Amino acid sequence: MKTKRLGNSDLSITAVGYGSWAIGGAGWQFAWGQQNDSDSVAAIHRALELGVNWIDTAAVYGVGHSEEIVSRALATWHGPQPHVFTKCGLRWDAQGQTRHDLTAASIRQECEESLRRLKVDTIDLYQIHWPVDDVNELEEGWSTMAQLRREGKARWIGVSNFNVEQMERAQAIAPITSLQPPYSLVHPEVGPEILPFCQQSEIGTIVYSPMASGLLTGAMTRERIAKMPADDWRKRSPEFNEPWLSANLAVVERLRAVGERHSCSPGAVAIAWTLRHPAVTAAIVGARKPEQVDDMVVAVDVHLTESDLTEIESVNELARGGK
Repeated sequence: MKTKRLGNSDLSITAVGYGSWAIGGAGWQFAWGQQNDSDSVAAIHRALELGVNWIDTAAVYGVGHSEEIVSRALATWHGPQPHVFTKCGLRWDAQGQTRHDLTAASIRQECEESLRRLKVDTIDLYQIHWPVDDVNELEEGWSTMAQLRREGKARWIGVSNFNVEQMERAQAIAPITSLQPPYSLVHPEVGPEILPFCQQSEIGTIVYSPMASGLLTGAMTRERIAKMPADDWRKRSPEFNEPWLSANLAVVERLRAVGERHSCSPGAVAIAWTLRHPAVTAAIVGARKPEQVDDMVVAVDVHLTESDLTEIESVNELARGGK
């Protein structure tokens, strides 16, 4: 699989990476319900077999469990070791409710805990998961990240969910290697301003939820959503409920039509749509079972035509009322 350099780093990463949000399992605010750990390990191995060379996780996913599963999968993987990216800045309480914390002491503690769970000496890419409104705390957090890099605990440092102003503040302290924003047909908001800023500033962009947390895979239906467990955060998401659900499912049908021409799934078309943007380095795609991984990798070879893009984007704008 072809690779691209990530921002100002020396990391060359494949166009898709394995996302481990869902495999954290149940027990926290943004869980996807129960998950079989053996399926998770098998899915990671399948992604690596197909050439994926990086895994994205976070301390908060499954309140540490996702990082532990990534470590378990890599301990039993006998091929080349992938890059491992993780995130900090979201803490949790005994009930799994999350809060933002970018203080120096908190980030340092999170880093040590992630290193322990991942069983590594250095994190390849360490990212602030979410910004905070307090400018002083944001700058304190980014200064701490830069210090962790100087100490060798992180090879490169990045941010997630930052806007342009927040990135500019961080850049004044230390270079940003990458931004991780949400980007999909459901949420294209970063397209006009944030992606061009990253491209101009040599900040790599690894987009998350290109299939809108499963909504654009082609496998999601009203019936399936109705049967989701109560602890699946998507059941509460506006995108999985009316009035947006009908609009999103209309987009899926257009993705399905385009996918038939390219002999791939609607989800692969949705991923390919994000990868066609020149500012996007790669896309994070999750899989809870090994058989779901193949669709993820196929997207790398889907080259959408101008006609395809017009067809997809016009129905998206019409269905979603210009949202």
